[in-house]
Amino acid sequence: MASEVRVQRSPQAATAALIEIRGVAKSYTRGEQQVPVLTDINLDIGRGDFVALMGPSGSGKSTLLNLVAGIDKPDAGAIIIAGADITRLDETELAAWRAASVGFVFQFYNLMPVLTAWENVELPLLLTSLSRRERAERVEAVLALVGLSDRMDHRPNELSGGQQQRVAIARAVVTDPLLLIADEPTGDLDRASAAEILKLLDRLNLGLGKTIVMVTHDPRAAEAAHHLIYLDKGKLTDTSPFAH
Repeated sequence: MASEVRVQRSPQAATAALIEIRGVAKSYTRGEQQVPVLTDINLDIGRGDFVALMGPSGSGKSTLLNLVAGIDKPDAGAIIIAGADITRLDETELAAWRAASVGFVFQFYNLMPVLTAWENVELPLLLTSLSRRERAERVEAVLALVGLSDRMDHRPNELSGGQQQRVAIARAVVTDPLLLIADEPTGDLDRASAAEILKLLDRLNLGLGKTIVMVTHDPRAAEAAHHLIYLDKGKLTDTSPFAH
């Protein structure tokens, strides 16, 4: 029987789990073979935690991230987030859940090159019922939060890599999601820009209480998190807290 791992910040900050993963398995078809990627994963992540997923290439960490984000579905098991089993949602329901509940931060920013920073951040709000004034207030607030109020009219090619990633983070949080999913958010940045992004993620976590699940290969990035989850060959092999 697989052991269950419970990840929370500290006894003082412990809260009910936001994410409950139960018996999750996932495999992919390669030719005529079924290749297992994740095997019987059991894991709890507390509300307001900041977790780093690490492991060698092919260990299943990106697959686990995609399952938690509702981008993919497991072959078996349940993923319960804020009390909702997202594995039971159909594609339409899952798309609506992602839009309302998850903010995404990618390695290569994924900004629209023809849009300004302001317009890129506003994009997720166009799918909501917010008025133009309400959208503007939110965009201004998050651009100020990431320190880019003076760059809101600039397009991505007029911004540095670190500034583009801050725009991407502003876009991820503008809808006030339950969960931030970060896939190698510092992987395309120099050391100084990466440090700025990690400080920003830390502020979002500690200041705004955002739950963050981050995949990274960089030990320095992992140390910004409060817990490390290590995967190898599709299985949890270690979880440990970082002292902060």
